[in-house]
Amino acid sequence: MDEQREAVRAMQDYIREHINEDINIADLAEVSAFSPWYARKLFIKHAGMTPAVYVRRLKLSKSALRLRDENLSVLDVAMDMGFGSVDGYQRAFRREFGCNPKEYSSSPVPIWLFTPNLITVKERNVSKMSDTRNIFIQVVEKPARKVIIKRGIKADEYFSYCKEVGCDVWGLLKSIKSISGEPVCLWLPENMRKPVTNVYVQGVEVESDYSGSVPEGFEIIDLPASEYLLFRGEPFEEENYVEAITEMWEAEKKYNPDFIGYEWDDSNPRIQLEPIGERGYIELMPVKKTK
Repeated sequence: MDEQREAVRAMQDYIREHINEDINIADLAEVSAFSPWYARKLFIKHAGMTPAVYVRRLKLSKSALRLRDENLSVLDVAMDMGFGSVDGYQRAFRREFGCNPKEYSSSPVPIWLFTPNLITVKERNVSKMSDTRNIFIQVVEKPARKVIIKRGIKADEYFSYCKEVGCDVWGLLKSIKSISGEPVCLWLPENMRKPVTNVYVQGVEVESDYSGSVPEGFEIIDLPASEYLLFRGEPFEEENYVEAITEMWEAEKKYNPDFIGYEWDDSNPRIQLEPIGERGYIELMPVKKTK
């Protein structure tokens, strides 16, 4: 089983690295070290869809972000992303997102982007993360802003949130242009909870004068200008994300901001960024200057 999961993860990594190119089953079979027939069978078993569907959906989501963020025509994006024709690209885009790519380019709205689950192989971790890893800390300022959020009920961390709300919320949030460049996860202070048990939410930070669409079932709340301590760990292997998060939480518990003239601020949310191994795990803890 471990060998199978390794093979599927190798195929996923190849797809991510070559998403702007033509990708065929022969390429994936080569990186998986299995025959094309068996590689396809394994991919369906562990990823829940054929490689062709996976590649198409990921290409369409990447193309949507390019239409949103870059000054490119639909033709340019379709050709750059390896679609055979503009007509075929337009039909695929509409089927995936329910809107025409030209209309989306001129007036982006929240859409459900495809966010694949990467296969992890915990069994291959023969050694634990080092006990002597660095945590980098810096003071950052956040401006007054709004955040579009999807609330849970009793969720207090990622897994309980996914169970309550669903794991696909992230894809929709990624389609909304963020002032911080990516969606965020928030532990809300008591004054921002509704109901009072609603601690952990996912959302996206937008300008304080944001007047765009708010997806159904979401809401928009105000966040004041505030200061944070940004904690960033060293890069980690993707399958070690739980250890990276736990390591960070232990460091935060031990840190005393009074040393640099601050104290913890319980009126603003704690912020979690997506655990991405190559940049290290990042959290932002709200602080205020000591009186």
